[in-house]
Amino acid sequence: MSGIPWVLHVDLDQFIAAVEVLRRPELAGKPIIVGGRGDPTERAVVSTASYEARAFGVGSGMPLRLAARKVPDAVILPVDHEAYLAASDVVMSTLREQPGGTVQVLGWDEAFVGIETEDPEAYARRVQAAVLERTRLHCSIGIGDTLVRAKVATGFGKPAGIFRLTAENWLTVMGNRATKELWGVGPKVSARLAKLGITTVAELAASDPQQLVPEFGPKMGPWYAQLGRGEGANEVDDTPWVARAHGRETTFQQDLTEPSQISDAIKELTARVLEDVAAEGRPVVGLTLKVRYAPFFTKTYARKIPETFDRDEVLAQALDVTTRIEPDRPIRLLGLRAEMSMPDEARKGHTPTRSGW
Repeated sequence: MSGIPWVLHVDLDQFIAAVEVLRRPELAGKPIIVGGRGDPTERAVVSTASYEARAFGVGSGMPLRLAARKVPDAVILPVDHEAYLAASDVVMSTLREQPGGTVQVLGWDEAFVGIETEDPEAYARRVQAAVLERTRLHCSIGIGDTLVRAKVATGFGKPAGIFRLTAENWLTVMGNRATKELWGVGPKVSARLAKLGITTVAELAASDPQQLVPEFGPKMGPWYAQLGRGEGANEVDDTPWVARAHGRETTFQQDLTEPSQISDAIKELTARVLEDVAAEGRPVVGLTLKVRYAPFFTKTYARKIPETFDRDEVLAQALDVTTRIEPDRPIRLLGLRAEMSMPDEARKGHTPTRSGW
């Protein structure tokens, strides 16, 4: 295949909910919420919600109990990681089978596809048809001349549509929108930009990169200005993704209030994380402890550690990090993330982990 180089961002529509509907066709058209063990009386958060549930304000990361109150007649289902991974594998295999494409997997439900063609919309329609035929799942596709523009374009194509963003129409489409609508700019960064008088994408695009350095640093300041222009990498990298870290977390049905409870929980989390790390065959070089205090305030505590394969050393370091936990504050969630050394041939770019931790 020859022609103009393009980036396609393929994103499965309401992926987890859609997989559940395939298994239970009678749920089609109903508000579906997936989270935890499917019990809204337990502490858990929403993993995903169908479009019907989203219409009531339900979103990922929301406490399951709150989501159930927002949509009393919702169907609430437990998370089934294996089912979603199996469906994802078929989708990604389908993308790789399309002629002339280079596929970079971003997670369960999304991937970049690099192609050269004179008609990217026609290619995108063929991809949608192939995925639908193989999996009965719908996907939206963003087309761009950079990865950023393709990723942002997908949002305009949902559901099950196609949208193109390029240098020519970037500011026309995005210029008046809030900076938080950019890929890589969340509410916190958007608020920091607003303090500098930058509230829209057009204002960020027109900003002097060096004026952002005092607030964001010499690397991130220019990078945010580049995001505002929709610029950046335009080549899809199919180098196999190598995990930088593995993490596990547990939401407790009863708050932890005693030091012994915390240490027991850390020992269990460390054992689970080290099972994942052992499969990688790479040493641990850093730890991050995630603590969610009651009622719902989250802090993280990170440290680098000497490179080690020693399980006892990792546990000792993890327990030592817990000394930074604020005393006399009930804890509703603990998470532990172990960062590993990276092999020289691994991709150095940013790719979100499937766990999202």
